[in-house]
Amino acid sequence: MKDPYQVLGVARSAAADEIKQAYRALARELHPDLNPGDRKSEERFKEISAAYDFLSDADRRARYDRGDIDATGAAKARNWRSHGAGPKGGGGGRSQRGGFGFGNDADEILEELLRRRDRARSGYSGPPQRGQDARHGLGVTFVEAAVGVTKRVTLVTGKALDVRIPAGSVDGQALRLKGQGHPGSQGGEDGDAFVDIAVEPHPFFVRRDLDVLLDLPVSVQEAMLGGKVTVPTVDGKVSLTVPAGSNTGSVLRLKGKGVAGKDGRGDQLVTLKVMLPDDDADLKKFVDKWGPKHGYDPRAKAGM
Repeated sequence: MKDPYQVLGVARSAAADEIKQAYRALARELHPDLNPGDRKSEERFKEISAAYDFLSDADRRARYDRGDIDATGAAKARNWRSHGAGPKGGGGGRSQRGGFGFGNDADEILEELLRRRDRARSGYSGPPQRGQDARHGLGVTFVEAAVGVTKRVTLVTGKALDVRIPAGSVDGQALRLKGQGHPGSQGGEDGDAFVDIAVEPHPFFVRRDLDVLLDLPVSVQEAMLGGKVTVPTVDGKVSLTVPAGSNTGSVLRLKGKGVAGKDGRGDQLVTLKVMLPDDDADLKKFVDKWGPKHGYDPRAKAGM
């Protein structure tokens, strides 16, 4: 091996700290992680590393300075004439901190590079890293959100899961599937998967808190005479009794036919809408005779 002082560019009288600084400055320039594929830099790095290892051993350095051993550590005959000889002064300014533009964190950067090298050699490639979370959109119908449903979801990992959509779910609600996101690295835990629920609007149901609202068309005779009618609910069709003399705007309640919640289910509120038949000549003739004798002002009753 070459003279370690010349390899590091320092004087024989250099203090241990100066030797260390010179090594760090050169290592920042020549480290293989900073010069991938550069064989020359790799060889130089090995050379300065060996020189630093040699000189950082105080006993071995002293024996070398006395001429007891050579740069390889092998014993040699003492050369009295050259004992103590050697260049005075420093060798080329590389021992100054920051000489290669790494700034105040140069030592920390170098130490991290060296740690990475050692870890790579030992099979260690970094601390555990948690995987990223993943988001998935899932559309459900109004009825499915109200009463609950199980849906199959294909995750970013390619895995398919049956996911239970809880009864009473609302639009924009997110379900968390722990550990079903992107995989972690170096033994880190997997991320989570979030399923964002999108509730499709219904053609005639509207939700208000836990209640379901429905406008129900009824005929003139059903409103006048009363009777049973079939009504859709989130659980299917049921029978509802319309009281005789019902009017548009009358609200009937179907208890427990609403959306499920923590304290039970809401109700379905049915608002009646009396609908006249299309172009019924007989009804028109009847009203022509009935109206003059039985006229009334519904607006006055409403205070208009």
